[in-house]
Amino acid sequence: MIRLIAASLALILTTFSAAAFETKATAAYVLDQTTGTVLLSKNADEPLPPASMSKLMTLYMAFEAVSTGRLELDQELLVSSEAARYGGSTMFLQEGERVSVEDLLRGIIVLSGNDACVVIAEALSGTESRFARDMTMRAQQMGMTNSTFMNSNGWPKPGHRMSMRDLGLLANRLISDFPQFYPMFAEREFLFDENESANRFNRNPLLALDIGADGLKTGHTQEAGYGLVGSARQGDRRVIFVISGLQTVAERARESESIVNWAFRQFSQQTLGTAGTQLAEAPVSMGMQTSVGLELAEDLSVLTPISASGGLEGEIVYTGPFRAPVAKGDALAELILTREDLPEIRVPLVAAETVPVGGFMVKVTAAAKHLLARLNAGPQDAS
Repeated sequence: MIRLIAASLALILTTFSAAAFETKATAAYVLDQTTGTVLLSKNADEPLPPASMSKLMTLYMAFEAVSTGRLELDQELLVSSEAARYGGSTMFLQEGERVSVEDLLRGIIVLSGNDACVVIAEALSGTESRFARDMTMRAQQMGMTNSTFMNSNGWPKPGHRMSMRDLGLLANRLISDFPQFYPMFAEREFLFDENESANRFNRNPLLALDIGADGLKTGHTQEAGYGLVGSARQGDRRVIFVISGLQTVAERARESESIVNWAFRQFSQQTLGTAGTQLAEAPVSMGMQTSVGLELAEDLSVLTPISASGGLEGEIVYTGPFRAPVAKGDALAELILTREDLPEIRVPLVAAETVPVGGFMVKVTAAAKHLLARLNAGPQDAS
């Protein structure tokens, strides 16, 4: 394996540092969605009671159902006795009434309706318990390996668990997979029943602030504490964060705002190279030429801490020489970038041009070099 120090390449690499964020949350996860950089991870893989934040999984499955035609937004669903029986945060649905899918979705997002979740669950899987099994299976398929659902809404029940990383992954998928529905999460008010106007406002404390917040879901039970899956966009960057275990509503609001401000103020996105930028050359054997350029397959944008104090380090790693033929675009090497207190970045490098197999003289020359090398090595000691 051959390593080339990236400082010798056509990249300007500088070391940076950022002030660490000390969160009061018992578990937290912060992701820069634009670059895929994890900015903070605290007990992020521990399965914990997610409270109403787990409603995001019900919403994901509902959005999938609408997208595939299993549900229609204007379709009216029957409210069962099981759905109407739920307490806590509800839409105050009555047994026997029919409610449109679109109203139910807004009732879950804005009003955190436990009853609305059950109506959706029963429409998709027949019973809430069966829907919970379907939720768990779908979560596993999506890579959410620390999530197990016992109901559709996060009502306290033994075994109902999600990790903060899983919730971050889920938020990322909601934003990326369903841009047509995501604006619902920014709605600050939804009045479903004029007789029950007390429950009409979104509990997300960031939506009223001018910091780019546009989602996603709060949660609270006595066991879980106060939590929030949030997201904010400023300029070309989007940050997703998950916190859990806060003591009060006010503490959740302060912590959420602080995390968003920290993520945007302490880090910036830097472009280090564009697609097609050649960074190095690697040797080629048995080819019409003796080397091939290594170039970026895509634009290279890196998240770096704002305050410069030392060095962002990089190196190119590959196993060579490469045997011809080599086709333009073949993945040949990796550029590995390391940053203080942040995960390393691995970027594929591809062949900048095609190198065909050499002709007769190239093969003769290669054979002669191989024979000469063996003769220079002398007899081998078998002892």
